[in-house]
Amino acid sequence: MSISSEHKPLGKQVTGSLHTLSPIVELNVGGEMYTTTLSTLKKHPGSKLAEMFTGQPKLRTDSEGRFFIDRPGTYFKYILEYLRSNQVPTQCIQDVYKEALFYDIEPLIKQLEDSPQIFGELVARKQFLACVPNYSENIELMIRIARAEAVASRRSSVIVCVVRTEEDVARCQDALNSLDMDKKSVVKFGPWKAAPSIYDLLDCIQMDIEAKGYKISFQPHIAEKGFRFKSHDFFYKFLFTWW
Repeated sequence: MSISSEHKPLGKQVTGSLHTLSPIVELNVGGEMYTTTLSTLKKHPGSKLAEMFTGQPKLRTDSEGRFFIDRPGTYFKYILEYLRSNQVPTQCIQDVYKEALFYDIEPLIKQLEDSPQIFGELVARKQFLACVPNYSENIELMIRIARAEAVASRRSSVIVCVVRTEEDVARCQDALNSLDMDKKSVVKFGPWKAAPSIYDLLDCIQMDIEAKGYKISFQPHIAEKGFRFKSHDFFYKFLFTWW
């Protein structure tokens, strides 16, 4: 059975040169509709956004003929506001920053990186976590352990050992040898050479696991009576709540 020639695709490749188009441009960005001008979109010639509308067409159109960009449309309005009036957004900073990076609008990227939210994340927190060995890998290990223990349970816990200095490493190992638990299930963080404290690191762990959608809390891990070390000097219990 042959396919009807009347069947139309959902989108089509634009033909011809963008120079022949109207200076008024209609956009469909992830389902959000915008109307602007070619000059606005091409305001920063070195950007990826400008390249989309320079020379030969690089975009498809939707069924109504609007240029389609497969990105979150909600935040594109902030991109347009900046292109139109140099207004740096004060809302949804993290999300707008991701879009500015995608569209490669260098002046907006730099201004957003000076905002307290992005500056604090990139310059302060990320730089600190870069000093903590295997931080990202340990986060993933914690999640795997918690998920493995979640069968038919409302909560599961993961024991974390945190050592701030090289001197604490040996003491922590002695304490770990004295604990009545499977040492393979204890996730160790540190040591690091940076100003933030142990509780700063614990807050970072909680923030990054919560950012992945998990509900989590932590508290010092209190060992059984007679334990010869103060376990809360090194050990903390992270509690995952599943329902």
